[in-house]
Amino acid sequence: MAPLTTEEAHIVEVPVSVAVVSVFGLVFSVSIFAWICCQRKANKASNKTPPYKFVHMLKGVDIYPESLNGKKNFGGEKTSEANGKQTLSPSSGRPELHLDLEKRDLNGNFTSKPPTLQLKVRSSPDLDIPSLQAGSGPGDNQEASTPESILSSQTPTPAVEKSQDKEGGLGTLHFSVEYNFEKKAFMVHIKEAHGLSPTDEQSLTSDPYIKLTLLPEKKHKVKTRVLRKTLDPVFDETFSFYGIPYARVSQLALHFMVLSFDRFSRDEVIGETLVPLTDINLSEGRILMSRDIIKRNVKRSAGRGELLLSLCYQSTTSTLTVVVLKARHLPKTDSNGPSDPYVKVNLFQGKKRVCKKKTHVKKCTPNPVFNELFVFDLPSEGGLRDTSVELLLLDSDRMSRTPVIGRLLLGTSSPGTAGEHWREICDHPRRQIAKWHALSED
Repeated sequence: MAPLTTEEAHIVEVPVSVAVVSVFGLVFSVSIFAWICCQRKANKASNKTPPYKFVHMLKGVDIYPESLNGKKNFGGEKTSEANGKQTLSPSSGRPELHLDLEKRDLNGNFTSKPPTLQLKVRSSPDLDIPSLQAGSGPGDNQEASTPESILSSQTPTPAVEKSQDKEGGLGTLHFSVEYNFEKKAFMVHIKEAHGLSPTDEQSLTSDPYIKLTLLPEKKHKVKTRVLRKTLDPVFDETFSFYGIPYARVSQLALHFMVLSFDRFSRDEVIGETLVPLTDINLSEGRILMSRDIIKRNVKRSAGRGELLLSLCYQSTTSTLTVVVLKARHLPKTDSNGPSDPYVKVNLFQGKKRVCKKKTHVKKCTPNPVFNELFVFDLPSEGGLRDTSVELLLLDSDRMSRTPVIGRLLLGTSSPGTAGEHWREICDHPRRQIAKWHALSED
């Protein structure tokens, strides 16, 4: 074998040196990377938090369960933090956590003086009770009133409540009257009403309008438009009654009836007012007047309340649709308060019950709104002749001694409003007819 020359030996030594340098560089880089990872891991291990950590959202502080035990006090006792000293927990090495909730605000900060106590008092819309604050008065020597004494002083007595109801009433009606001598017309301008009582217990509003009747003949009857969801309607409408001599105006009386529109049934009366025109002189021009709206003497069901139903008979398909809309003036069935009513609907063919259905339960209300529809199939040959519908208004409270609040039977032989309602749907098929029915006892 021939010996290597100097040039060939130099060429062989260059790759070897490059490989050695690369290996040392790679080892150094890996060592640096491993050292950095170890340092990060060590830092994470030193700052590691307990796994079960949650935040007290009200006070904004972290609470660790392993640092809490039965000896920790969260009340108003003196803690080591208040004395300027901190003690370490033997388990986690963290300072012991004591929450003095009475001396902290909502941000977790200590306050120099106790915060004022805000007492919220529920009141009716007509009764405005300011928020009460328990604290020191204007003078330093004045004693702070307790919440009980403040509430007792702000609570009106029955005599005061009666006077407030008498003053407020059901609202006030503002209108004007005048006589046009050229046209021989008596004119009434209904301007507005204020402070009407709500008829919808859910939205606490009404859909008011006004009916005006000239007494004593009752020949002239007019009404305003319906204003939606308001207790202070502004009508601004003028009604002219022609052909009335000026000498007869003093013999007339204006009867205003304020009603609330109900799309499902008979409109509900809010109140009324009667204005005699005996001592009113219209020769000088328009006279502005205002009268309080008083409660109308409406005879309500003295028994078990009332139920609003809508019935429709489809002769082509032989089906009967019963819509249970709502009930009102239900009596209390227990001493705990209003009942939890629901309606059970039974369909009879002769004396045999062939189908039964029921509505959902409405909790704690004497005026429930159901709005539930039931469809019953009828025999094609008999129709409504031998058919009757029984509705039972029951209380879902199992502790009640009398679960049945009232009963209603609809059929051909039913007396009163129930019989009239049944005959109307027989005479007018495919028409939805709604009526209020007084419930009776068993």
